[in-house]
Amino acid sequence: MSPTATRVNDFTIKIATVNGTGSASANTLLMKSIFRSGIPVVGKNYFPSNIQGLPTWYEIRVTREGYAAISGRVDLMVAMNAETYARDVREVAPGGYLVYDSTWPRPALLKRDDITVLGVPLAKLCNESFNGVRTRILMKNICYAGVLAALLDLDLARIRELLAETYAKKPQLVESNMKAIQLGYDYARASFECPLPLKVETMERTAGNVMIDGNTAAALGCVFAGATVAAWYPITPSTSLMDAFKMFADRTRVDKDTGAHNFAFIQAEDELAAVGMVIGAMWNGARAFTATSGPGISLMNEFLGLAYYAEVPTVIFDIQRVGPSTGMPTRTQQGDIVLAAYASHGDTRHVCLYPANPEECFYMAVQAFDLAERLQTPVLVLSDLDIGMNDWMCPDLKWDDNYRPDRGKVLGKEEVRKLKKFYRFLDVDDDGIGYRTFPGVDPKAAYFTRGSGHNQYGAYTEDAAEYQLVLDRLKGKWATARRLVPRAVIDATANSRVGIVSVGSCDGAIREARDLLAARGVTLDYLRVRSFPFSEDVERFLTAHELLFVVEQNRDAQLRSLLTLETTVEKSKLRSLLHYSGLPISSAFIVDGVLAELQPERMAQAKISGVPA
Repeated sequence: MSPTATRVNDFTIKIATVNGTGSASANTLLMKSIFRSGIPVVGKNYFPSNIQGLPTWYEIRVTREGYAAISGRVDLMVAMNAETYARDVREVAPGGYLVYDSTWPRPALLKRDDITVLGVPLAKLCNESFNGVRTRILMKNICYAGVLAALLDLDLARIRELLAETYAKKPQLVESNMKAIQLGYDYARASFECPLPLKVETMERTAGNVMIDGNTAAALGCVFAGATVAAWYPITPSTSLMDAFKMFADRTRVDKDTGAHNFAFIQAEDELAAVGMVIGAMWNGARAFTATSGPGISLMNEFLGLAYYAEVPTVIFDIQRVGPSTGMPTRTQQGDIVLAAYASHGDTRHVCLYPANPEECFYMAVQAFDLAERLQTPVLVLSDLDIGMNDWMCPDLKWDDNYRPDRGKVLGKEEVRKLKKFYRFLDVDDDGIGYRTFPGVDPKAAYFTRGSGHNQYGAYTEDAAEYQLVLDRLKGKWATARRLVPRAVIDATANSRVGIVSVGSCDGAIREARDLLAARGVTLDYLRVRSFPFSEDVERFLTAHELLFVVEQNRDAQLRSLLTLETTVEKSKLRSLLHYSGLPISSAFIVDGVLAELQPERMAQAKISGVPA
């Protein structure tokens, strides 16, 4: 067949392997070598919820334009798993390429005449060069990295440099891995015309950027925010956030004189116990947090109500995954938007932050602690598996050494002694927030922290008027929160009557979709919600547009529901674009959804003719 047209720094590689065979190292090596070549890159890991033996895929998008979403197509497939061969072959775009282990011929792979199949005897090469079953399996996956290096014209010196960094403490592994890479590289160079029309060429578009996942960035933010207590119960996909925090704290939370660690890291018996420990630590004056996912938030509801009503600062990271129930633990979704906003029984509203990428995970981690203490209330940071567990290209994280934690309204001993009488829940500043003290400051500042009915003076009550006064003050605090939370990101430069509204990890796909739609003459203004309660600029944007597409990753239009409940937007103006397969959202999904509404006749004709709209 005729080879595909030359495409430089603009294609997608997908690698199909078996979980637990060491492919993650090879895939990360490939992605980082492209990034080190100055080329923007996106990496997505689709892995099963077991330790070993099930199919796993890794997708690398090489994108000279610096887009942050998946492309929605596969140009080069590396099929290393016989169980998924048929599916993997179907996924290759016409004109694309498929690499497979030809140690065992697969005639079925040759049935598509619109792709080029490249057979490499990877197992045979490794069996002849390495000893031991496990070693041969691991080296086979490194070997395909060498094949791709030849096909795509990657720099072997740069790959060796990355291996040296990865295995700095085990230099013998550098040589064995490099040997496997060289085997694949030499075979491909001798057997195929290299490089392919799909290739990389050095750019200078990654300077000032770093590859980092959202969980690591959030953990780093917690360290910089001053967190000293972390309590948790293991759950995918949040566990790596806690692992990263402990790694950073082991290095930074150390007493200079004694060498002893000065932080607490506690694995609780369940999620309810974990958040209880966080509430207790924050009540005592420490900065504490927990990380979980949807099932954990469900269990934490009771204590979230306590923290809201007793007004105890609490910080929770919810790394969302597919539900309901256990769902698919290793797939991504935005299914906790409503759950987090109103968690617990009775009238509760919780401050929520919605990062769109690891960079925002870092900065919002700090904001979460400041807001929780300023407002004396729970703050939930809603990331998701795509952000949390995949590597993203982000600007270098910056820190202001002049930062000081905002502890909010905390009275010290001298301030308490000057008071005629201390009342914990009295609103003296008309912002809904009372003054608090830490335990042991002074007997005069003692008070009961209770989840039962209490009045503004901190005393137990079942009096209707006293109870309602406290609840109304909490509503007033919500108005204060609206002024303090991060404002929405708005791009209204298109000056369009049509807008697109979204949240979190949809951002990358939407930015690309807007470019693609603009090239077709369809311009959209854009609003990305970054917090709940919604800031005033959200209300203004909704009012200013005649038609609004609401893009989110769940089945039941949870962001749209929250907008209709918490703003005055006319429901008839909203059109939902709902993506909830568990895989990351692509720009193509958004483009198709927008055009189906704005240009239905053109889209219908495109489906009939098979020509893109």
